[in-house]
Amino acid sequence: MKDFLIIGGGHNGLVCACYLAKAGKAVTILERRSIVGGAAITEEFHPGFRNSVASYTVSLLNPKIIEELHLRQHGLDIKLRPQSNFYPLSDNESLSFHKNFLDTQAEVARFSKRDAATLPDFYSMLESVANILREELLRTPPNVGGGLVDMVRAGGFGLRAKKLSMALRRDALDLFTKSATNVLDSWFENDHVKAALAFDSIVGNYAAPSTPGSAYVLLHHVFGEVNGEKGAWGHAMGGMGAITQAMCKEAEHLGVTIRTDAEVKEVLIDGDRATGVRLSSRETITANKVIANVGPKLLYSQMIDEQHLDPEFHRRVCGFRVGSGTFRMNVALSELPDFTCKPGTHVQPHHKSGIVIGPTMDYLEQAYIDAVQYGWSKQPIVEILIPSTIDPSLAPEGQHVASLFCQQFAPELPDAKSWDDYREQAAQTIIDTVTNHAPNFRDSIIAHQIHSPLDLERKFGLMGGDIFHGALGLDQLWSNRPFMGFADYRTPIQGLYLCGSGSHPGGGVTGVPGHNAAMEILRDK
Repeated sequence: MKDFLIIGGGHNGLVCACYLAKAGKAVTILERRSIVGGAAITEEFHPGFRNSVASYTVSLLNPKIIEELHLRQHGLDIKLRPQSNFYPLSDNESLSFHKNFLDTQAEVARFSKRDAATLPDFYSMLESVANILREELLRTPPNVGGGLVDMVRAGGFGLRAKKLSMALRRDALDLFTKSATNVLDSWFENDHVKAALAFDSIVGNYAAPSTPGSAYVLLHHVFGEVNGEKGAWGHAMGGMGAITQAMCKEAEHLGVTIRTDAEVKEVLIDGDRATGVRLSSRETITANKVIANVGPKLLYSQMIDEQHLDPEFHRRVCGFRVGSGTFRMNVALSELPDFTCKPGTHVQPHHKSGIVIGPTMDYLEQAYIDAVQYGWSKQPIVEILIPSTIDPSLAPEGQHVASLFCQQFAPELPDAKSWDDYREQAAQTIIDTVTNHAPNFRDSIIAHQIHSPLDLERKFGLMGGDIFHGALGLDQLWSNRPFMGFADYRTPIQGLYLCGSGSHPGGGVTGVPGHNAAMEILRDK
């Protein structure tokens, strides 16, 4: 019998395994694929061209985890983007957000002097509320209706919240409950400025900027840091797989057993307690405790027989919202995109930034409306990263790889259509969208790799293609993630835990759910 079995070798599973092993526990990770890393992996998708396959940029990875798991010593090297974001607006106009705030403010002033003057206060507000989140990241949320421990946790949060000014409390309430449109309209006047800031509100969020709760998704993407710089985004040299390979090295150093090509089909339950797992090979492995690094929807709907779940809980599982509206592509390029608003195929600052196609609030709004009506946007929102401009190891000399992170694409197509039949058509829509701003783009593509929502589900176990293991709405956050009463990484089944992004604090390559789950598991003797 094993001490601990972890289902899934993604980054949170690796983090959880490391902390349990550091405490002297015997841990085995069971990974369905032939490589660990989950959605944070690097693959060669065309001869000579490598790239991050699904997760594609780093900011939210917690500094405590980087330090305590010795990830830098295991080879992790994260470089800051020299420029933040670049927004093509038309054939002759663009908007750039820079690393230097004064440069960004001067750029915004070209569109609105009033918005430029407002920007410092907005950033200050956003940072202040993000600091509230940072304080809660490594703390287990209180369970509603829980015992003394949960009362202490709730009381501690109450005392911390009491120190906030009334203005900041109002700002926090706005960001947790309102739409991004509501929040941004109260701060800014220029449509391009608002659209640039609203982009984060729909990343991994199958919703419009006007959807209530979308302001929180904006906030979720700013609580990270890179190399000590808060809110910054960077590139892991070698791709996102460098993160999980560093974690894998630490896990192996600590004695964790890692089994690949070991697909878990069922969690074994005796009475009200998990006793192990059954693999697709029909092998049975028993364990004292089972820890699931898969999403709640996948765990409860496919790995646990309904008879083991309370009917009301099962109904909640069926209603758990998944589907991030995400379509991921990687492309091999013979040359850099030549944007009409910033001409040239030589490396320029904007080529090293996040290039976001989503010029107006109406554009962002219509993308979601199209997806609901037709299955995908006629003019999708596209973020382009070209990591080979920072990391030449990813492509042959003089050539490049680009990550295309695209919204809005329905998790399920209308009229029972399958993404298998439309994935290439959707990819061409994305390529057309980029080519409208950079006319050489289509002809520069040597090869491409496509991941529709269905591909993301099949390849990585992301139900509905949801990159966060579940929507980041107020009903599925903090003490409600994944379900009220089970926010402490435990489940209704004794000896079965969650350690993935479907638990607090949610998605992104943070490692925090894995860390927090390990702490709670070690408390249960």
